[in-house]
Amino acid sequence: MKNKFIIALLTISSLIGASCTDLEEEVLDESLTGSGQSEAISGAIAPAYGLMPQTFRHTRYFGLQLIPSDEAILPARGGDQWYDGGRFLELHTHKTTASNGLVGDAWNYLTTNISRTVTAIEVLTPLAETNTEAQEALYEMKALRAYLNMLMLDSWGIAFKKESSSEMSEILRTQDAIAYIESEFTSVVDVINTDKGPGRMTQAAVWGFLAKLHLNAAVYRDPYGTPSFTTEDMDKVIEYTDHIINSGDFVISPEYFDLFNDDNHDNKELIFALDQRGILNNDHSRWAYWSISGSMFPRPEYPNADGTDGPAITPDFYRTWTEAYGNVDPAEADARFYQKNVAVPAAFEDLTGYTPQNDQDRYLCVAAEDFEIDRGILRGTPWAPRKDADGNFYTCDGGYRIYAVGERREASMEYYVNHTLDIDFTGNNGYASGYRVSKYQFSHTSDNGNNYSSVDLVLLRYAEIYLMRAEARLRKGDNAGALADVNLMRSARTARAPIPAALQAIDLDIMYRERGFELYWEMSRRTDMIRFGRYEDRWTEKTDTDVRHRLFPIPQAAIDGSSNAPGYLEQNPGY
Repeated sequence: MKNKFIIALLTISSLIGASCTDLEEEVLDESLTGSGQSEAISGAIAPAYGLMPQTFRHTRYFGLQLIPSDEAILPARGGDQWYDGGRFLELHTHKTTASNGLVGDAWNYLTTNISRTVTAIEVLTPLAETNTEAQEALYEMKALRAYLNMLMLDSWGIAFKKESSSEMSEILRTQDAIAYIESEFTSVVDVINTDKGPGRMTQAAVWGFLAKLHLNAAVYRDPYGTPSFTTEDMDKVIEYTDHIINSGDFVISPEYFDLFNDDNHDNKELIFALDQRGILNNDHSRWAYWSISGSMFPRPEYPNADGTDGPAITPDFYRTWTEAYGNVDPAEADARFYQKNVAVPAAFEDLTGYTPQNDQDRYLCVAAEDFEIDRGILRGTPWAPRKDADGNFYTCDGGYRIYAVGERREASMEYYVNHTLDIDFTGNNGYASGYRVSKYQFSHTSDNGNNYSSVDLVLLRYAEIYLMRAEARLRKGDNAGALADVNLMRSARTARAPIPAALQAIDLDIMYRERGFELYWEMSRRTDMIRFGRYEDRWTEKTDTDVRHRLFPIPQAAIDGSSNAPGYLEQNPGY
């Protein structure tokens, strides 16, 4: 049994209130080692770490960061699929309301997660006086509390200072919130563990999050103004990223998509991730399946695994690639854009004159364990297993038949799925509209495409450390240093052609573009857009220019829940 914290989450609550609501949990399996105090220590930190994958589900914090940016758009496909009360349309157009379900769910899970760190800290503090293991766990919980508060500051402009579950949280904003989060990180950075791996808070993770805090501090101090990046902040970014780079503990993964595979827990590029090694039902594949065609079956072993026809990339984000590479197809210029895993014969590539009704002999025969869908940004018609009228996969000698994917929603599957560039809320909102993102592997341990995933969900990795240092150098006027950092990162992806060509020059526009290429679909774009002054730009279906919409509305339910303390929780401006 892998060493993970095994818990089932049955109820959740928010942080707003005088104390943490009791969280009912059921221990599913004992992988916690030791007895006595060791079990008390493990039991204290398990609920805080254990809730993380659920906090970052696609319809919670992940979607909250993705959909409002120019990276992604999610129309009501076919008129109603993914309409969900209009919450994705609201987020994308920046017309979000305080009753938006995705905003509320993300808030509830994040605040509950913070509450769990507070509870853990209360348990661990007395134990830490005489127990080294408890001390180490205490440092992790303080770092995790700081990280979760930084996410709250980034999205809602507030942080919760709470030392006891019997007390009401103190709400901090702007510089007060920055100072508090920084003090939390710096209080543990010199004493926290250095070797517990990416699923736990470590010294490298704290260094990385301190760098991120200072990189965005100008925005957090004045969320509605024009950011004023100070030399002091940029020096701190460089200092903390230098620590990580000089440690020699991390390596940029030669294959970009290995970062998002089943075995990524041991990838030396990962610094902090959500530990998902296929043990829990809560280990989920939502980041993998959300964007993929609902007609595509990515794992032949599991016939119920499929996509959902969720978000696609916007034409605007796609054009950042084509504008960068000109007449060269991005797939032929940059291995981060696309990985072709299905070896379709040249004779089968042209589908002219064929449909799923007359192409019975145009298939590849692949063993189940060897099949992988293409990865990256998917265009045109994908290839995958196909089911017969009884819902069984077509097989061949030694494997499964891999066909051009037919649109299951059409009568008798008369058409192929064809992902096109154009997508909007009305004329181009069909099930196949829009280029899709297949960044995360469909886990070989997920029997239904949803749960028991073995793919860790990446929150901080080594390439971003170079990007943060490069941006800080650039904002200080060190263009040569910034260019060297970005080119080092680009040239390190050596496992597969095409290796991106070295940049000859760099400015803030190129820096912004490069972050988009490296970190797409990783919850970075919204924050980047605000920091680079792009969040009020126009893109597909989004015309809002109100700077007050950089922050999300505080859920009305949370405000109502604190009504017994007038003035305690006030709505953000613009809502």
